[in-house]
Amino acid sequence: MGGFILVFVALAIVLVFMGVKAISQGYEYTIERFGKYTQTLGPGLHFIIPIVDKVGNKINMMESVLDVPSQEVITKDNALVQVDGVIFYQVLNAAKAAYEVRHLERAVLNLTMTNIRTVMGSMDLDALLSERDHINAKLLNVVDDATAPWGLKVTRIEIKDITPPRDLVESMARQMKAERDKRATILEAEGGRQSEILHAEGEKQATILEAEGRREAAYRDAEAREREAQAEAEATTLVSNAISNGNIQAINYFVAQKYVEVLGKIATSPNQKVLLMPLEAANVIGAIGGVAEIAKEAFGKNDQK
Repeated sequence: MGGFILVFVALAIVLVFMGVKAISQGYEYTIERFGKYTQTLGPGLHFIIPIVDKVGNKINMMESVLDVPSQEVITKDNALVQVDGVIFYQVLNAAKAAYEVRHLERAVLNLTMTNIRTVMGSMDLDALLSERDHINAKLLNVVDDATAPWGLKVTRIEIKDITPPRDLVESMARQMKAERDKRATILEAEGGRQSEILHAEGEKQATILEAEGRREAAYRDAEAREREAQAEAEATTLVSNAISNGNIQAINYFVAQKYVEVLGKIATSPNQKVLLMPLEAANVIGAIGGVAEIAKEAFGKNDQK
């Protein structure tokens, strides 16, 4: 009887341990009763019926990452490239992840690799290298829609490396160098053209300013000549009036003026170094005195008026 009691107590302890389930945070367990799914248990302490119920699958509910192995992809323009990537996903429904697909990670990985070949194979090499964000977004939409029945949410798909063949890389490098040389030549030519334009504009402004200076100088010369002619006309009028009034000194004024002008020209001539000629200074002084007399008479008449 004592042995039977010990066996019974040991069996009861075993059944209690089989019925108590402590689930860690970030996991969910699916429970099966005689092989059929009945419920999903979340984190915490749970009790199930021993022997009748059992844990079917332990599902990780945290976000997981899978490395996509490198594979060869033929682009639309028949370029062969090596591509690898990474995929991030999270299980949202433990029951679907456990019973809708077998080998969940392998299924997600194969689906992603297939769609990488499909999406990147429809693009040219230049677009493949320059539109990586577009490729990531398109892959994410396709794979996320395909894995939704499995209770998954694909959060990100990133293409890590795109490696063209070595000869193609060298050809692209030469093309890039030629393009940069072309841009440098264009910029240099544009700079030369701009420099010539600015130089021509400067010469134009200088010519305009010079022409304006000559015009201003001509205007001032004309004004000076006009004033000189006006003064000469007034002097001529004054002398003519004196002559008409019978003043002989007026005639002497004209003779003395021409006399002095001729002497000035002879003195400033470059061919004349030494000048020896008789000069009647008294006659010139007398003529100048006649001019003074004419001026006195003119001013006297103005005072009388």
